[in-house]
Amino acid sequence: MTKLRHVFVALVLFLGGITFAASPVQAEPQFDKLTGMAAGTGEVSATTWYGWESLGGGIISSPAVSSWSAGRLDVFAVGRDNALWHKWFQNGWSGWESLGGYLTSAPAAVSWSNGRIDVFARGGDNALYHKWFQNGWSGWESLGGYLTSAPGVSSWSAGRLDVFARGGDNALYHKWFQNGWSGWESLGGYLTTYPAAVSWGYGRIDVFAAGGDYAMFHKWFQGGWSGWESLGGYLTSGPGASSWASGRIDTFVRGGDGAMYHKWFQNGWSGWESLGGFLVAGTGPGAVSWGYNRIDTFVEGGDGALYHKWWA
Repeated sequence: MTKLRHVFVALVLFLGGITFAASPVQAEPQFDKLTGMAAGTGEVSATTWYGWESLGGGIISSPAVSSWSAGRLDVFAVGRDNALWHKWFQNGWSGWESLGGYLTSAPAAVSWSNGRIDVFARGGDNALYHKWFQNGWSGWESLGGYLTSAPGVSSWSAGRLDVFARGGDNALYHKWFQNGWSGWESLGGYLTTYPAAVSWGYGRIDVFAAGGDYAMFHKWFQGGWSGWESLGGYLTSGPGASSWASGRIDTFVRGGDGAMYHKWFQNGWSGWESLGGFLVAGTGPGAVSWGYNRIDTFVEGGDGALYHKWWA
């Protein structure tokens, strides 16, 4: 009962009014967020949303998160000193550690194998900077370019990285690593937020960002790049994206009321659902999956602390 009351109080503190026009999705059963019981059935579901929980800290950016194995989470954000700060979960939460640097955007992070993390952010000269972990943290390296947004990153296999950012002309730009770094290529479009990227299988990338009308737009790679498709909504932040299985994508954004909204793909796109919370203006969610039917999301709350909400 104590745990239930704690969850209820957290939800009351963070829930806001709904401004998305969210259409119901009949293919997905709806569950009570507190009890985990399927609506109208009294039957307990194996999966439901939990949180929000505060993980403290004083952050000033959207968080980024990666996972290299089941039960492992690495979260990154910009601190008040504009350095990169890191907090991780493995059998419990660590404290915060500073990884230095001078960041002028939120970070992006991905893991392509056990014990490996790659982190990217914009530096003071608007170039892309890269720092990685493998048996210890590297220094920062400049990868050039001229970024007008935070980056997004995905990986479809060990040794492969795909990085995306908005350029000076507001188009989407792409740079990748496979046995060495490529140059930058323009993928067009007109972005009004930073992009998010995710991969659900070898040779597959899905990229998301807000367009000129602040709806969410989607572009994907599978043997070649698609055009842009609109997925609707009204975004007041860049998106976050995760995948827990081939053909499954979960996207998260800040809506017009400051709450976090969720839209997913599985044999077709769902409508939008509100997951409550209150995200600081200009910041968006970070999301990752470390196993089947598991999602962890992170946001900056109104008090500048890191907040965590998860589906399990």
